[in-house]
Amino acid sequence: MGEKTENRGGFQLGTVGALSLSVVSSVSIVICNKALISTLGFNFATTLTSWHLLVTFCSLHVALKMKLFEHKPFERKAVLGFGILNGISIGLLNLSLGFNSVGFYQMTKLAIIPCTVFLETVFFKKKFSRSIQSSLAVLLMGVGIATVTDLQLNALGSFLSFLAVITTCVAQIMTNTIQKKFKVSSTQLLYQSSPYQAATLLVSGPFLDKLLTSQDVFTFKYTTQVLMFIIVSCLIAVSVNFSTFLVIGKTSPVTYQVLGHLKTCLVLAFGYILLHDPFSWRNILGILVALGGMILYSYYCTRETQKKASEAAPLSQVKGDESDPLIKMESGGAKGST
Repeated sequence: MGEKTENRGGFQLGTVGALSLSVVSSVSIVICNKALISTLGFNFATTLTSWHLLVTFCSLHVALKMKLFEHKPFERKAVLGFGILNGISIGLLNLSLGFNSVGFYQMTKLAIIPCTVFLETVFFKKKFSRSIQSSLAVLLMGVGIATVTDLQLNALGSFLSFLAVITTCVAQIMTNTIQKKFKVSSTQLLYQSSPYQAATLLVSGPFLDKLLTSQDVFTFKYTTQVLMFIIVSCLIAVSVNFSTFLVIGKTSPVTYQVLGHLKTCLVLAFGYILLHDPFSWRNILGILVALGGMILYSYYCTRETQKKASEAAPLSQVKGDESDPLIKMESGGAKGST
């Protein structure tokens, strides 16, 4: 019993740590990349992401050699498909941003949560209570108020957004299911899939970036300052990628998306405080509503988890009580026979 309690506490601590790491690293990389793109003019987001993944793989390979984690190979097709799908989803999200207004792109990101809920409900028979659904609705409404401004629609942009949402949802659900199915850790999964993700984006990145920016990543003038920011961005990305897999593995794809919207609110706030970005009462209202939704979501998730744990405890106790007499009888019989 003591072990179970200890494990549960360890899990909670690990989850809180993963969530915190994800928030800090993601907000940091957004600020770094914003400076890299907006200030220094390095507009090659997809190519930069491929470098992120390449550095992540190299870092994990060093960690493996240092025996900081154990390599656990599993089904190659699953890793290959997962890695390529992740790479495609990143590319599609960048294309969605390129071919849509910022407002519509934000709507695309908001659509990921309901889509994930739908897919998990239909294909995995996962149940989301009314309380959870309501809190998610409040969250999405808040983020929508804070971030969605213009909604300019076009056929190609809408189609790309649709594909981006589907691939992102499936990739994030797979991140969770693969870890559980093959009993691999987030580090092991990231180590095996990151080369395929990196390869997908290394090949497609320069073409996508040229399509979106009309600039060539190979002819860009790399100053010392640009290179320094790229290196810092890549180093932070190791933490971002690691924490992403960790959070999804420990919680769920929906929780990861909720966390993503918290990051959005924090980025807006930091942008106003540090970079003096324009900020309105609408942004403030949206952030407050979104935070309220996140608090409700956290509360209901915690309550439901505790409820499931309390329901499971008596069952395990009953099973233990039922098995005790049998053990006693067997041991009694054994004594009698001797």
